[in-house]
Amino acid sequence: MSKNDLAAEYCTLLGAENVLTEEADRDRYAHDRLPFATFRAREGAKVGTLPRLVLRPATSDEVREIVNLAAKSDSPVIPYGSGSGVLGGIIPLQNELMIDMQRMNKITKFDAENNLVTVEAGMNGEAFEAALNAKGYTSGHLPQSLTISTVGGWAACRGGGQESSRYGKIENIVVGLKAVLPDGQILEVRPLPKRATGPSVLDLIVGSEGTLAIITEVTMRIWKVPSDEKALVLALPNRASALGLAKRIMQAGLHPRIVRLYDEKEAAGRVKGIAAFEERPVMANIVVCGDAPIVAAETELVRGFAREFDAVETETRPFDEWRATRYVSITKQWLDRGFYNDTIEVTVNWSQVNSLYETIAAKIAALHPDAHFSAHWSHVYPEGVCQYMTLRLPPMDQNVALPLHSLMWEIAEGETLAHGGSIAHHHGSGLFRGGWMDGEHGVGMDVLRKVKDAVDPANLFNPGKLGFATREGAVNPFQARGQNE
Repeated sequence: MSKNDLAAEYCTLLGAENVLTEEADRDRYAHDRLPFATFRAREGAKVGTLPRLVLRPATSDEVREIVNLAAKSDSPVIPYGSGSGVLGGIIPLQNELMIDMQRMNKITKFDAENNLVTVEAGMNGEAFEAALNAKGYTSGHLPQSLTISTVGGWAACRGGGQESSRYGKIENIVVGLKAVLPDGQILEVRPLPKRATGPSVLDLIVGSEGTLAIITEVTMRIWKVPSDEKALVLALPNRASALGLAKRIMQAGLHPRIVRLYDEKEAAGRVKGIAAFEERPVMANIVVCGDAPIVAAETELVRGFAREFDAVETETRPFDEWRATRYVSITKQWLDRGFYNDTIEVTVNWSQVNSLYETIAAKIAALHPDAHFSAHWSHVYPEGVCQYMTLRLPPMDQNVALPLHSLMWEIAEGETLAHGGSIAHHHGSGLFRGGWMDGEHGVGMDVLRKVKDAVDPANLFNPGKLGFATREGAVNPFQARGQNE
């Protein structure tokens, strides 16, 4: 079916105003915030192709009809939230149809009795949280991308918010969903408190990044906005002490709202003028919350644990300044100045985190005298931690920078696997991490490919992402990643 004929059929289904055909319109949907794509764009080059059409459904039934028509015309599709991802998860590789979910932007059910809310997948995260706050509730999911991301995107990428140490990641918050499968069926997972009815279909869809299903609606846990909180800013003598403190807090069973640890480099710019950091250069921000008696008890416990690790409590200015700008992208600020800045978030057990940091830092320092490596730890759990790393090169010849950027990724992801960690915590895998998915899952990746083949035999849903195969004739520019590990 020609592009014009297909567009005409979709215009009949959705209305002409919801079928975008012009090149300038389609170009806006051809990329997300993948730093590598930004690097290439500086030289006038692109990663991937333009979408064939951009389609804007308003209901689950319209998504189903889009999928049915796409299957008849053998046209692959990609669901699009708002393009805030950083791993190329929505980049078209073969002029796929782009399904923009942002017209599906309403809360459809608020259930105070069961602390649940049902929301359409295209609702903006900031608008969603504001609507809950107006009723005295929070979603507990507050990613840095809150203002530019969608609720469905959180679920599709298995995202994590800045308060995940208390509320969990999105897979711990989503308890039900509605999604359209490649055969046009609508899958519904009812929101119930736990099951023992075989493997979790919910967990199969959450994190699948549109490769197995298009999420159209999610039901999530919600919480009352805490009535009280206490923020502590601590100066610690070294990284091992800070990590030891976080481990102590989480393994003691506390439920802090926020735990943010900064290495010496990332703390330095935040603590200027605070004397305690002259001898103790590593910073920890700990926030406990809840009813006042709980806050008082947990505060005293944290202070006691802090003394065990030679921490000194300071003023809260560094935390207050972070909270005021918590949804501002630091990476974008560097990219706008011509730097090659990227971030990589991985997870690792407590027993390996110090070794992982030191090994990656040393190897990246050896690559180039101006290569920057730093890290903070902002999602902590009883068994381990997310290490969120910043990699940066100054403005330079792209022919030098891009190979170095690739090597930095190989080092970070390869050493994470060598230390028994996971290659991703909350950004997902998308296109860019696909080459490391076999190392991540082992035989499990064979299982996932069999599921993909069974659910989507024509490979119509977001082909080439998550380490899955591209369609014939499509090119994955990162297919060889991870092959040296």
